[in-house]
Amino acid sequence: MRIALSHRHTAALLFIAASAISTGASAHTGAESHIHNSFLSGFAHPLFGLDHLAAMVAVGLWSALAARSAGRDLLWGPLGFAAMLLAGAVLGLQGTALPAVESMIAASLLVTGLLVVSRLRVPGLVAALGVGVFAVFHGVAHGYELAGSDNAWLTLAGMLTATVLLHGAGMAAGWALRSRQVWLARAAGASVAAFGGALLLQQLA
Repeated sequence: MRIALSHRHTAALLFIAASAISTGASAHTGAESHIHNSFLSGFAHPLFGLDHLAAMVAVGLWSALAARSAGRDLLWGPLGFAAMLLAGAVLGLQGTALPAVESMIAASLLVTGLLVVSRLRVPGLVAALGVGVFAVFHGVAHGYELAGSDNAWLTLAGMLTATVLLHGAGMAAGWALRSRQVWLARAAGASVAAFGGALLLQQLA
């Protein structure tokens, strides 16, 4: 049986496949891995820091797959993640010490990947707070990296811009696949969860 794909579905398939493949590579798991000092480098980091890329796309995918309809249901998770990422970065810039930062980043991949697979529906505020807790640790890791930089806020602006765009791309792909070929979105979610689980085991070893 032949399955006809629109251009929208084809683009979504390619985007999800690329995201799933990218999770097989090594991720940013230490503050020393990247040095940020400009808007452009901040913008680029979520695109090439594979743990952050996977988490941000997964949040967008889950939001679209679990939403009852287009509208506010789509936005709670992405907005909660972006807002708490910024809050965590501020904490990091101030030198606030949080325990198990890298382990929580790994756990964020495991949890968001499983959310994509399950398409779990929760109230909007719960979604925002749930992913927001993990976003704090992503932000803190970046804040530690940027502490003392003259361009910290410019770099964070670039990072936040890329975060929002990745959330949007994940939502667009998830919305295109929520009725047809949803298995591919779930396969990407499973890959993200497996990646996070492997990183978490590595951190806990």
